[in-house]
Amino acid sequence: MMAAVRRLGIYGGTFDPIHFGHLAIVEEARWYCQLDQILIVPAAAQPLKAGHLAAGHHRLEMVRLACANNPALIPSALELDRPPPSYTIDTLRICQERYGSGVELFLIVGADAAAELSRWREPDQIAQLARLVVVGRPGYTFDYEGLCATIPALRDRVIVIEGPKLAISSTDLRQRLATGRPVRYQLPDTVLAYLIRHQLYNTKG
Repeated sequence: MMAAVRRLGIYGGTFDPIHFGHLAIVEEARWYCQLDQILIVPAAAQPLKAGHLAAGHHRLEMVRLACANNPALIPSALELDRPPPSYTIDTLRICQERYGSGVELFLIVGADAAAELSRWREPDQIAQLARLVVVGRPGYTFDYEGLCATIPALRDRVIVIEGPKLAISSTDLRQRLATGRPVRYQLPDTVLAYLIRHQLYNTKG
């Protein structure tokens, strides 16, 4: 009797800091796609984004704190453990080598990130290695046909989820923290306590 194929999600990002918008996305994807586990992977340096404000070890620790009560969410230093920049195709290849044929990979991205996929390194190979799970984000309309016209290998490899669409942004949280405005109830209390303790983002108050 053949063993069941494990369904593994991969969700990367800067997580600078991680917040409830991120966590709602991965939980929705876990439920909708019946994923066994999801790797939460902080980037060392994203090629299409400006530099991070918090160091990698801080961002990874905040991810660990945010995921502590959910055994399905696995914090991963996979991208922090190798030299930047962080290319998704490299992460997927490492996961394929590490977990083998007994795992099916699902790459989870927001609708905003999906719109940029043609600019990523080797998008055709990304489509070969993983199913793409696109989760709706506030203010973004996902164009499936447009994406498949640009990256034909993605056709029939995309799962679209409406998503909870929590309008929380790491950029806004950093600005709030720097100016002393409240951020409670937008990110886990353990993450808030950590960033205050380490004075990340010029935290005031």
